[in-house]
Amino acid sequence: MARPDLLGRLAIRTADRERAALLRRARAVEHADGPWLEVDGRRLLGFCSNDYLGLAQHPQLIAAFKRVADDEGVGSTAAHLVCGHRREHAMLEEALAEWTGRERALLFSTGYAANLGVQQALLGSVDGAVCVQDKLNHASLIDGCRLAGAELKRYPHSDVGGAARQLASRSEAPALLATDGVFSMDGDVAPLRELAALAAREGATLMVDDAHGLGVLDAQGAGSVADAGLGVSEVPVLMATLGKALGCAGAFVAGSAALIEGLTQFARPQVYSTALPPALAAAALAAVTLARQEDWRREKLSGLIARFRRGASELGLPLMASATPIQPLLLGSADTALATAQALEALGLLVTAIRPPTVPAGQARLRITLSAAHEEADVDRLLAALERVRPTIIGA
Repeated sequence: MARPDLLGRLAIRTADRERAALLRRARAVEHADGPWLEVDGRRLLGFCSNDYLGLAQHPQLIAAFKRVADDEGVGSTAAHLVCGHRREHAMLEEALAEWTGRERALLFSTGYAANLGVQQALLGSVDGAVCVQDKLNHASLIDGCRLAGAELKRYPHSDVGGAARQLASRSEAPALLATDGVFSMDGDVAPLRELAALAAREGATLMVDDAHGLGVLDAQGAGSVADAGLGVSEVPVLMATLGKALGCAGAFVAGSAALIEGLTQFARPQVYSTALPPALAAAALAAVTLARQEDWRREKLSGLIARFRRGASELGLPLMASATPIQPLLLGSADTALATAQALEALGLLVTAIRPPTVPAGQARLRITLSAAHEEADVDRLLAALERVRPTIIGA
């Protein structure tokens, strides 16, 4: 009997997705100028970037990158534990730890790698461990648990009672309770105080992925955990990324010295990956400084969010509840979401249609994201365009 052809099976799955009109393809952005993106020769006003504070093209970040690149070159050339850990990495880790109110921080190449590494280190060598997670957690949290070999138990979105029942069902097991801080597709914030109280009662370790909260929430932008008034004792494991509000790339985990020392020894995605380019670490350090000092960016962003939500409400649009830069317009069918995105593009706006399997069937949406790089006139232009395509949306 012949072995199944793995490449053939992959091709069949791809064809199935194409028949369902769910095939996804990357589009090359030819030039970026703040929120303006040149795609296929057209200049489009983008509302789909995670550059929440408008820092990705900030001159201070560019200058920091160039200064180190001119002196050190581009690549770090090795993993951190070999010879890839440079002065810029150490300085960035110190700044991230201080910003988030923790003893130490550890850099990772991506948020995906960080979530895999943390769970592999915490759960991978523990017999009978369980990881309890929100059903809408990022894919990297889900995959991290599965790859660690722990039992994955999920609870309904933001349902603290559901999380309590899942923990109680394995009351003797070592347990990690993991949640997004800000959910990437819905834009809402997890009930962190209630989850922290639950973790304390149940003796579970709470981990928060704050990729979309860092820089945006809290008076100094320290994220959803700080905004909830929680510290390292309540949330021992904090992960956040450098490629969203900070406009760079990479990620970090912050916590106690013991946590970071353990991850340095056992988090395989960090141990066996080439370190971030030192020039990129220098740019990220400049971004941290700006994010902490320039409160006007968060204030402006908050004003734009309020302006957009007010206008969308006046239009009667099916906007989901979110006070963050992520403003999902729930349209239901994938066809409607795609058609609406195409109609907006014809009007000069780039807004991404999010379809299954990224979101559940029947919950396709436009994931509208706002940035401090936008102006009020940009938001008004988006609202005017949505009003023009409103008959398609309301009829969905």
